[in-house]
Amino acid sequence: MHVHQRGFPRLTPIFTLLFSAVIFAGCSTEGWQSASRQPAGIAPNPATTSEAVVQIYAADAWGWRGWFAVHTWIAVKPQSAPNYTVYEVVGFRVKRGLPALTISEQVHPDRYWYGAKPELIYNQQGKKAAELIPKIENAVRRYPWKNNYRVFPGPNSNTFPAWIIKEVDGLNASLPLKAIGSGYAE
Repeated sequence: MHVHQRGFPRLTPIFTLLFSAVIFAGCSTEGWQSASRQPAGIAPNPATTSEAVVQIYAADAWGWRGWFAVHTWIAVKPQSAPNYTVYEVVGFRVKRGLPALTISEQVHPDRYWYGAKPELIYNQQGKKAAELIPKIENAVRRYPWKNNYRVFPGPNSNTFPAWIIKEVDGLNASLPLKAIGSGYAE
């Protein structure tokens, strides 16, 4: 192998081509607009589950970013509620002049995150979930970065649940290592 004066190996066109193929293999030819948002079948159906539910989900970020990062969100369903309330931070909203923090009513809080199947990283049901929900709602109202989003170091979609977990006594959840930006809340 030929070595340049500075000691770095010469990158051959074949290595460059292989490296590029690996990086772009995680990119879909489809846009995020057509990626799956179907329910994953993880969340209890609110029509048949009367007890309170608190869940936190993580799914790989869209495209090649998913190799390194996840998107996380929180879903709560009070006892006998017909829907879940889903709390999440979405960065593209800020570019449109909207708050990063979204609050929506959904029957399926476990939808795929633009093609990536979510993983349930926290699940609490019953009396303890019912006790946590008002605390979570209060913390959401106090979230300091509702209108801000920055991929790195944060605040981003992972900063939000990390901050809620830190603020809510009894919400003993851990975010995955790939939750880049979760440390911004500390």
